[in-house]
Amino acid sequence: MIKYLTAEGVCIGHPDKLCDLISDSILDEALSLDKDAHTAVETLATDGKIIVCGEIACKEKINVRVTVRKALVKAGYDPDDFSISVFLHTQSKDIASGVKCALETRGTDSKDAEQGAGDQGTVYGYATLECGAMLPLPLVLSNNICKSLDEAREKGFIKGIYSDGKAQVTVQYDDDIPERISTIVVSVQHDENKNLETLKDEIIEHVLKPALKYFPLDEKTKVYINPSGRFVEGGPSADTGLTGRKLMVDTYGGLAPHGGGAFSGKDPSKVDRSACYAARFAAKNIVLAGLAKKCTVSFSYAIGKAEPVGVNVCTSGTGVYSDEELTKALVKVFPTKPKDIIERLSLKSVRYQETATYGHFSSPLYPWEESDETLQSLLIKELEDGRKK
Repeated sequence: MIKYLTAEGVCIGHPDKLCDLISDSILDEALSLDKDAHTAVETLATDGKIIVCGEIACKEKINVRVTVRKALVKAGYDPDDFSISVFLHTQSKDIASGVKCALETRGTDSKDAEQGAGDQGTVYGYATLECGAMLPLPLVLSNNICKSLDEAREKGFIKGIYSDGKAQVTVQYDDDIPERISTIVVSVQHDENKNLETLKDEIIEHVLKPALKYFPLDEKTKVYINPSGRFVEGGPSADTGLTGRKLMVDTYGGLAPHGGGAFSGKDPSKVDRSACYAARFAAKNIVLAGLAKKCTVSFSYAIGKAEPVGVNVCTSGTGVYSDEELTKALVKVFPTKPKDIIERLSLKSVRYQETATYGHFSSPLYPWEESDETLQSLLIKELEDGRKK
């Protein structure tokens, strides 16, 4: 059966991604000063203004404005073009107490109190064998194009373009197997004097060809470059940016479930970030263990409680074992409680600003992208033992 699936990616200077970068840069600064820092930082970017607000609990004082200016430079902007306003306060004591001591150990004298979830909600992790990154191919290709577009600008391969840009890729599938690229859309902010036909040729040569090296376009692929025509006015002056508004770009391109929680600006105690990484880690290792061709893992949490209130594995009929068997085995083998997740994935040592662009599962260097053969073996053993009982 033929079907078409589409996903988009965005460049580092897109207003929403700029805000994600600023929020995660502040998180990085907090964790560099205090490994136990708690942050929930939101950024808004508009014409000539950056507004930072939210909660921070950190033992040391953070120079937020300096951090914002560095992030603006990294995203391709002149920090002198923006005024920076900061509205931050400390984390709620009620939330902090629930995180510090989970419901399961509350009221005891235990020195090893469990850490509670920093919020309620459901998170999802997904993995598929359809490409090497074990992500939906349209998302991977869209992110590759955006990364290539940023590199072409930074290295001077294409003159007269700026850091605000987007890409969208539609892939044709036959029975869940990617066959060809059907359509590509690329939009990038450019100088007023940039010739659009020249820009199109340059993007095909310096962006699309390297980005699509392993899954190239063909003679029937439709390519639309700046289909709206002129894109001179861009960035926050043309489109207000906000932290956490590119959730599908951050995760699975809308081609797998998403619980709705944003990542950027949140420390690892927030399970809508850390547990989402853990769910991806579990789903990926289930597939790597040869137990399914694709897998969705979901964890549900109650604020202040360590153990998830719900765990589910779905392999969409591709599993070697039943989804129920996989779910029972996963709970015994993979980290699901906040403290265990943070320790196993070293989440207090991650440089989070690197996750703010091109997706949170785009680099094999992220600890949640690791192939853990020990856990895979333990999972298989647990499944085999379960069938013997």
